[in-house]
Amino acid sequence: MSTAITLAEAKALDHADPLASLRDRFALPEGVIYLDGNSLGALPRTVASHLANVISTQWGEGLIRSWNTHDWIDLPARVGDRIARLIGAPAGTVVVADSTSVNLFKALAAALRLRPERRVILSQRGNFPTDAYIASGVASLFGCELRLVGAADIASSLTPDVAVLTLTEVNYRTGERHDMAALTSAAHAAGALAVWDLAHSAGAFPVDLTATGADFAVGCGYKYLNGGPGAPAFVYVAPSHLDGLRQPLTGWLGHAAPFAFADDYQPAAGIDAMRVGTPAILSMSALNAALDVFEGVDLAALKRKADRLFDLFTAELVAAAPELELVTPTDGARRGNQASYRFADGYAVMQALIARGIIGDFRGPDIMRFGFAPLYVRHADVWHAARHLADILSTGDWDRPEFKAKAKVV
Repeated sequence: MSTAITLAEAKALDHADPLASLRDRFALPEGVIYLDGNSLGALPRTVASHLANVISTQWGEGLIRSWNTHDWIDLPARVGDRIARLIGAPAGTVVVADSTSVNLFKALAAALRLRPERRVILSQRGNFPTDAYIASGVASLFGCELRLVGAADIASSLTPDVAVLTLTEVNYRTGERHDMAALTSAAHAAGALAVWDLAHSAGAFPVDLTATGADFAVGCGYKYLNGGPGAPAFVYVAPSHLDGLRQPLTGWLGHAAPFAFADDYQPAAGIDAMRVGTPAILSMSALNAALDVFEGVDLAALKRKADRLFDLFTAELVAAAPELELVTPTDGARRGNQASYRFADGYAVMQALIARGIIGDFRGPDIMRFGFAPLYVRHADVWHAARHLADILSTGDWDRPEFKAKAKVV
């Protein structure tokens, strides 16, 4: 779709949308167009009732017995296997635990131990800050160097001293998507390992960690996986690295026999070695219930719809808002499920949109982000959002003091 369409045409697309019924799986507030699922996914309808059962029955009545009667202890592995299906990973290679930051620490440390003769972690300049911060901390602990390069220089920077290449598949600001298969292959050709952050990939479009040959991967549970604010994250380890897997956070649930309470640490076999402490059962149960929305869903169809939503939204703005600079690639294969625009007063514009019930977000210094979660975003939603955005810009409605006052969380 390359030209703007009418509202009637947008509604006709919704009527013909084979994924339209998936929206009913979510509890969405009336009068709100939600285009921020790339930051915090919407609430699936089944989560509240499931979590109420976990609280009142499993915890309230079962008490400590539920570690066995409801198999709480193996919930990280069961939820991990459900996520594995969404990211092209075999069963037994994904575990849900901790946060993305902590999992990245574990993955990078494990990867460095597999390449002890090499002293460089390579990553992209402009990667999500926590990834760079964690990589810097790991490099310091291991006596290594963190080397940051531009996106165009990644492949050529895979020199013989690089132990690990760590990248986020979809850039959080621009939505630009790396070629995971090509860069992983380049890393392997150079003798390095590849660690991928799937925060803006998992649940958004098809990911195939097996086919791309990724060595490790991490991702969060609260964006496109809709697990709720602060939902636990996941970590993947390729089957070839599971034997003898070691990571430095040697907590008791990563032990081979945690309830033997031995004095000495012996790592668990396989992916369980990536576990650390007691799992957060309430938040993990919410994520487990949230994953129900993906049952029977074709992830390739999700991507096709996301691309239609992107095309519709950006086509509406080409003529209506020429002052906006689109920084997201127009080629669907080179982007995630978002459209990002550069505008000097983007924060104020976004607050004006939110005041109208259209929720996107802002990333400094000047990027407005609009996420297209195809499970619940409609074509008519993005049509309305684009029209309101254009109106706010043309009328200057954003130029108010209340829209320029920065909140603590942006």
